[in-house]
Amino acid sequence: MRALWLERQQLRVRDDAPEPASAGESVVRVTCAGVCNTDLELVRGYYPFAGVPGHEFVGVVERSDDAAWVGRRVVGEINASCGTCRACAAGRRTHCERRTVLGIKSRDGAFAERLCLPTANLHAVPEGVGDEAAVFVEPLAAALEIQEQVRFETGQRVVVIGDGKLGQLVARSLRLTGVDLVAVGRHRSKLDLLEAAGVATLPAAELPGRRADVVIECTGNGDGLALALKAVRPRGSIVLKSTYRGDATLNMSAVVVDEIALIGSRCGPFAPALALLAGGRVDVRPLVHGRYSLADGVEAFEHAARPGILKVLLRP
Repeated sequence: MRALWLERQQLRVRDDAPEPASAGESVVRVTCAGVCNTDLELVRGYYPFAGVPGHEFVGVVERSDDAAWVGRRVVGEINASCGTCRACAAGRRTHCERRTVLGIKSRDGAFAERLCLPTANLHAVPEGVGDEAAVFVEPLAAALEIQEQVRFETGQRVVVIGDGKLGQLVARSLRLTGVDLVAVGRHRSKLDLLEAAGVATLPAAELPGRRADVVIECTGNGDGLALALKAVRPRGSIVLKSTYRGDATLNMSAVVVDEIALIGSRCGPFAPALALLAGGRVDVRPLVHGRYSLADGVEAFEHAARPGILKVLLRP
């Protein structure tokens, strides 16, 4: 099959990529997939992955161990767990000790004509949610994971640092909770998108210090982390929503003295994300900045890596 192949930090299009193994799983024909920052970081060497990258997708089930799924349009959770290890037994399936991760760890991903996932990972897409919107289910679910980890209350002072793809979704979903929200970024065009969605914004230089109850750090760089520590009040919380390439420096004395809670946050719930998209409560259409065929996948990655670009889509 045709697929975008990553090996030794080099991308190329292959027309002879191996078909996904399907024993006990569902085979999904990919109709649309999105390039995210994790994909870009894999190319830069963030994790030694070789194979087909990509984990944000929508597609149609072609084969399945459960015939009821065949022909259904689906999205899929990216962590495939073993179901038997200590983490799985404790209900922490996204932290399975033997998990594979779609397009990231030991499992070929979505930048291909077909992919495989356990049927239990699949979620049917409502008819009113188009393919381009459905691609955002996985990152929107990751944004919603914050609300599973932190209790938000009306009027609570919340700061989102970062105006990129993830920061946009985190801010758009938190806007619905009634908190006193402000998003901070460096790109006027991206801040304008947030303001059009009803989110108050500030340039980083104007962010007040030591006032926020909760800060969500979505930049994945040291400057964003330092800004988060500056903004949070004593006994406040910092949610780390982006992975960091290499080590990050943080003033741990300030964390201890001010009793700051640090919360790591990764994958999240698909059902609420689908419901927000189906109800039109989160509009992702302004976030699409490019559309490419799979044959032009290398060019799509180059586009996605340019400054100021949000979501780039691939259609096999």
